[in-house]
Amino acid sequence: MSEIENYRSYKGLPPLAGVESFERVAGPGLSIEACVTRHKRFHYSCHRLWSLMVARLTSEPVYELKMGLSHHAYLLAEHVTLFRDRVAEMRHPPLGLDKVPDLNLETFFDEILMSESSLEMLVGVYEVALPALLEGYARHGDATNPLVDAPSLRILRIIEPEVKSMIHWGEEAIAALKAEVAAEELDRIDRWKGDLHAWLAGVGLIDGTGESNAEVPIPTYSDKPWQYNKTPARDERFPDPYNMGVHAEEFLYSNEFEDRDKVLMMYYKRLREIDVPEMMASILYEFVIASGDEEGGGRPWLFYRDLTRQLWDEARHAMMGEIGFARLGVDWGTHVMINFTWSKGLNEQLTPTERHAVLWFIEQGLMTKTGKRFEWEVGKASGDEYAELIQDYDWADEVLHARIGRDWYVKDFDSVKAAADYGSECWDKVMSDWEAWKRDGLTAHRNWWPDLYGEVCRLRGEEPNPDVLGFAETYAVSRADLKRISASG
Repeated sequence: MSEIENYRSYKGLPPLAGVESFERVAGPGLSIEACVTRHKRFHYSCHRLWSLMVARLTSEPVYELKMGLSHHAYLLAEHVTLFRDRVAEMRHPPLGLDKVPDLNLETFFDEILMSESSLEMLVGVYEVALPALLEGYARHGDATNPLVDAPSLRILRIIEPEVKSMIHWGEEAIAALKAEVAAEELDRIDRWKGDLHAWLAGVGLIDGTGESNAEVPIPTYSDKPWQYNKTPARDERFPDPYNMGVHAEEFLYSNEFEDRDKVLMMYYKRLREIDVPEMMASILYEFVIASGDEEGGGRPWLFYRDLTRQLWDEARHAMMGEIGFARLGVDWGTHVMINFTWSKGLNEQLTPTERHAVLWFIEQGLMTKTGKRFEWEVGKASGDEYAELIQDYDWADEVLHARIGRDWYVKDFDSVKAAADYGSECWDKVMSDWEAWKRDGLTAHRNWWPDLYGEVCRLRGEEPNPDVLGFAETYAVSRADLKRISASG
């Protein structure tokens, strides 16, 4: 019989470093093997959800959903990293994390990945998969010894609030989308949701602690091959996605215009960064997910973790631009034509390695005197404190991204110059069908700048400056880094 209830710490000091009470830690708990088994299932589930969000991000048309997937892919990549590290601590090299713990669990995630609509995908992720993970974390916390397995519980304390925040976002997104869906379709989705729960029951729940059931539903979607779509999609607030009629960098780097007007073009540049997550998601998907190789042909997990962080940063930058226009009272969907020509061109014309090369080349260019420091100086000189703030953080993020590029891209070349030359060559390969898009009626490359500038002047209560109003440089002859485009491009 245990006498632990009679044990007292010295002079009544808080015992056990504040971890738990003597009574709670003196009992049994999960063995290393049991703990690792659960952690591997948690890792697999987080990895599948991360890869699912990456796979669906580019072709998701709704801007808010695209941003949400970017954020949650980043959070889940961090969760994957935590579980990988914890498994590695518990006498388990090699980790064996590339193994599927249960084929029915694989089918469960395949069903969500291959679901037809955005609403179905959201229901699968935020009403079924993430709540099931949260319940699994809670069961682990109840079953394990809080002292001997304290490192695992610390991980769960970090993860659980983030999972709850993801679920809350998903519930609100689902409620908004359901308002426009017919009752029959909602009934069908509810039946499919019931099937997802049956798949989970069939595998003994996410953590494998339940009683498994050999009888599982017939797959609705996952009995067909998955077709990845790397062509960017946009919602109706992007009515002219092929428009390349306003060359933001030519305006920004000109000495002819005032800083407070340049801020408008910086907001456009930030919001336009929606295309970077669209492109980066395709790199991640095609490097590792499509190949089915956990290590992505020799690339360690940290490569994917770092690139997913960069993907999320670029989504944050787009939202910074969105907020900039919202603060001015500008309806950006009406007055600013955000295009997708960069992400579309890179995704459809280059290999993942070539896309990564272009990404790093651009990041490297942002470290020059006409790069991020310059944009921060413009924001500061404009008198717009918000513009100064976002460019301050944008600059810091790009420094991080340049470091990520050095870590995972430049190391494969003999020199930085060779890496830069290859990146520039890859960008030159991207054909911008300026005239073809216009000829085919996809865009008129309309100069929307006078509309934006005129609207901002109206909101300011000022008359437009004719010289500013008359800006009409396009991307017909030079790239965003101001390099001239060859006649063949």
